[in-house]
Amino acid sequence: MTHTFPYQNNTISYRSLGIGQPVVLLHGFGEDSHIFNRQIEVLQHHCRLIIPDLPGSGSSVVNDPVGEKVVFSSIESMADCVAALIQSITEQPVILLGHSMGGYITLAFAEKYPERLKAFGLLHSSAFADSEEKKTARRKSIDFIQKQGAFAFLQTAIPGLFAEGYQKEHAAEVAELVENGKQFTSEALIGYYEAMIVRTDKTHVLRGSKMPVLFVLGTADKAVPMEDVLKQVHLPDVSYFHVLENVGHMGMWEATEQMNSIILKFITDID
Repeated sequence: MTHTFPYQNNTISYRSLGIGQPVVLLHGFGEDSHIFNRQIEVLQHHCRLIIPDLPGSGSSVVNDPVGEKVVFSSIESMADCVAALIQSITEQPVILLGHSMGGYITLAFAEKYPERLKAFGLLHSSAFADSEEKKTARRKSIDFIQKQGAFAFLQTAIPGLFAEGYQKEHAAEVAELVENGKQFTSEALIGYYEAMIVRTDKTHVLRGSKMPVLFVLGTADKAVPMEDVLKQVHLPDVSYFHVLENVGHMGMWEATEQMNSIILKFITDID
């Protein structure tokens, strides 16, 4: 069932399904909550899923009375938004799992609101700050978006998130995700990029974490290279990590059954 939650100048849309341990799924850049549709069918029978559309994505609305179209100023401000949403739904500590940019938000949440968490996880995401090379690439993307628009950018960017073999064998599915990109404004995508560029290293959040942490990585992930994440998996006291062979950045689609089994085992073990 879809609900809405007012937060500052935003109206946050979210889905809540199932009962039991609250598990919050945060989508990444150029996505919305529907990126987790293939997980819902399995997970909703084992926990209470809370899946928001982040401000600027999906059905969430940015109500900006002064016309500035500011989506958010930082990854931390997005974590504040998620914290307020969770507080409005449940007082129970949640399991928070974030994909890509959603993982950056998860780490910021874990730093600011550890008492609200039972465990957390990074799905194709990293605690490292952007390298200078990565920042330069994001700035080039911002320039492209400013000149060509949001959808033109996502048409070029989204296919490259998948492993090459998956792109060829599931062209219609990749095209479906690209088509979903028509919802995004240039302001939203640029806001996300600017927030990611200035985010800080969060490895200290992982180091010595008393909460269990899940890592899922793909051997063909060009957005978050496997070798970077492998440098982080030893940092928490309790770490679950899984490597998806021949999978790119989109394990929720590319390796649905494996991803569902991994997440289900994690939340079952924690619960």
